[in-house]
Amino acid sequence: MIAYLTAILTLVGVRALLTLGLNVQWGLTGLVNLGAIAFFAVGAYTSALLAVGGVSLLLAWPAGVALAAAAGAALALVALRLREDYLAIVTLGFAEVLRLFLLNEAWLTRGANGVTAIPRPLHAWFPSQYHLFYLILVLAALGLVYAALERVRRSPFGRVLRAIREDEVVAAVAGKPVFRFKVQAFALGAGVAGLAGVLFAHYLAYVEPNMFLPQESLYVWLALILGGSGNNRGALLGSLVLLGLLEGSRFAKDVIPFLTGVRLAAAQQILVGVVLVVMMIRRPEGLLPETPGSK
Repeated sequence: MIAYLTAILTLVGVRALLTLGLNVQWGLTGLVNLGAIAFFAVGAYTSALLAVGGVSLLLAWPAGVALAAAAGAALALVALRLREDYLAIVTLGFAEVLRLFLLNEAWLTRGANGVTAIPRPLHAWFPSQYHLFYLILVLAALGLVYAALERVRRSPFGRVLRAIREDEVVAAVAGKPVFRFKVQAFALGAGVAGLAGVLFAHYLAYVEPNMFLPQESLYVWLALILGGSGNNRGALLGSLVLLGLLEGSRFAKDVIPFLTGVRLAAAQQILVGVVLVVMMIRRPEGLLPETPGSK
């Protein structure tokens, strides 16, 4: 049971990082990114392929984060010339195109077989308690990123991002280079998602394209909506609540005998949907909404 809880908390930490990245893009800046999972995949695959190829993790991990941020900046330079629905469609399409690339370009990505035997950091140092060590590592990374993003949120840069979110025309009239700030915010969020992907890949020691389906981006959005958009603490809480619902519902099969296999998966989707609808009715601003004093 301890090992199971440790694994779940590790995945919660990884998901929380991914949600924090989306919070920079949507919660602070108002940029609709339905392809958040794509940058998660870029970080995971970049680090995994480099590490399996013999590159030190001290280089592979930063490379994964940097390439994810660069991919975010490149997509932003093109997609941010669009607005609202069109931006959402482009980011969603990018995520699916990337997944198909990972699936079909086996010469580079190993295709449907995925990348196996991904090195784990300091595995030999903690042979019997490695899952606990990795949990601490993930929580430390999450704590550092959270602290950094809190400083960003309270900084002049963060205030400009919120001004763009509220009314980018007013921000532009005030002399702020709106497009540049949007690109920077998108790249920052993508880099945080890339870090989440790096930690995910080296924890499981295996990645394959179907781990990065479009519905995974929707789960990130659900976590942010549940927790409270614009609030980094809300992003953390939303990730914990959502993964708790998904994992906790697995035990329903012990109480309801016919709830197995496909039925269990369907029940999980229904549960998440019901919770989301109730939240939108009762607390549309989320469990920990952004308060005027935190702006």
